[in-house]
Amino acid sequence: MTRRGGCLCGGVRYAIEGPVDAPVACHCEQCARTSGAFAMMAACRSDDLKIEASETLAWFQSSETVRRGFCTRCGGNLFWKAEPGAETYVTAGTLDRPTGLRLASHIFAASKPDYYDLTDGLPQKPEW
Repeated sequence: MTRRGGCLCGGVRYAIEGPVDAPVACHCEQCARTSGAFAMMAACRSDDLKIEASETLAWFQSSETVRRGFCTRCGGNLFWKAEPGAETYVTAGTLDRPTGLRLASHIFAASKPDYYDLTDGLPQKPEW
């Protein structure tokens, strides 16, 4: 099954030609600063991710081992990739609907801000 997605303005479009893991909600401070809240990310094999349009795609080195892909025109938060690593995480909200995916868990739950609660009953990990 091929899944497709992209940013709000369409400057970045991608296809995933392989399995996509159930999304996790990351509540770390970096994800909050790139998304405005928490980020729901779904992992795929990096080799399965094909960038179909990259006119406005840029990568930001957010830490020593992590790069984040985003759109320079609309600001869409698209990708998270650890280097080295065989997986790329795509933000679940950028996948074309219907996704057929369901949220699996919360990570960095101990870092979440004080303005919301996690009450969905899904597993919560204090860190990664």
